[in-house]
Amino acid sequence: MSSPALSDVFVLDFSKFLPGPYCTWMLADLGAEVVRVEHPRELAKQAQVFGAQGLSTADQAVRRARDIFARNKQSVLLDPGDETSRPLLEALVRRADVLVEDYRPGVMEKMGLGYEVLSALNPRLIYCSVTLCGQTGPYRDKPGHDPIALSIAGALSRVGEDPERPSFPGVPVADLLSGSNAVIGILAALHARQMTGCGQRVDIAMSDAAMALIASTLSRNPDPARLPPRGKRRVDTGLWRCADGRWVCTTDMEPRYWATFCEVLGRPDFIPLQLDADRREAVIAELERVMATRSSAEWMALFDAAGTQAMPVYEPAEALQDAHNAARGMTPVYEAADGTAVQHLGCPIKLSDTAAAFRHLGRMPGADNADIRARFLSDR
Repeated sequence: MSSPALSDVFVLDFSKFLPGPYCTWMLADLGAEVVRVEHPRELAKQAQVFGAQGLSTADQAVRRARDIFARNKQSVLLDPGDETSRPLLEALVRRADVLVEDYRPGVMEKMGLGYEVLSALNPRLIYCSVTLCGQTGPYRDKPGHDPIALSIAGALSRVGEDPERPSFPGVPVADLLSGSNAVIGILAALHARQMTGCGQRVDIAMSDAAMALIASTLSRNPDPARLPPRGKRRVDTGLWRCADGRWVCTTDMEPRYWATFCEVLGRPDFIPLQLDADRREAVIAELERVMATRSSAEWMALFDAAGTQAMPVYEPAEALQDAHNAARGMTPVYEAADGTAVQHLGCPIKLSDTAAAFRHLGRMPGADNADIRARFLSDR
């Protein structure tokens, strides 16, 4: 097997919150050398946010080993704004192919690490900024996290089935979309650099990424001001509570699947009512009643035999035990330095010849300071 796809790419990672670390996790798993620049002040903030103050060094090490987003990355602990850090940072920038940062607009500039300064130092540098609302526009300086991006994009208003109020998705949708967009933007910029010889700025806004979530809604409704109210879901897609209290999800939108679903439930008379808005609520109520008469396992046996689109709604622990997820390499367990087994996720990008590879678990902040200084300052 060949080396991982990005083994010739060096990434300098200033990111802290989910979109940036997700981006650099993908790049690291695909072979890039990623050096995290970790700021003591930012680490203290995160410890406060996530309730990690006062942990012993051993507990901190296991916590870092469990951190999927720290995998395959080296760590340098320093204050980027401190003048004594400047020689090492400049040496790293000169060697870097990619820089990823998620500070609010203007902060990197105040530390003397803005795009204009660093691109002058290294004209081939791909400089990727991931922020809530991007580097331009009236909301450029607005602070916030995932739900704020979803709100700006019009996506949060469509989440949930309660017609009276929207809901939080419960998973970091905008964060991961933004991280994925950052990977795409970086790879596109690296490709362009092969043609031009020059780096460029990649500007990723979480609010931009979240707007992709309303694309299908806009495509199917000619007047965005007259969208169907939230909660008016289709009869052919549902979350059904079964007799054992567990839930099954179905997505039988294509007519032949809907017909089979209705036949399995013993209600072939519902087949012509798939798009009947006037009968929607009555059909859903009856489907809920029927689904509550059997256990989730009984329904899944019937649905699998019939070939419909159905799956139990797994809890995360169940997803990690699922045979398909294991077969796809998505549920690896590694061993931390103290012998603790830590559950990770595999890389979701599968390449046949230059596959992603595991090199090491997340390292403690500053674990690579001596090595990085020796490597990058010795040749000055």
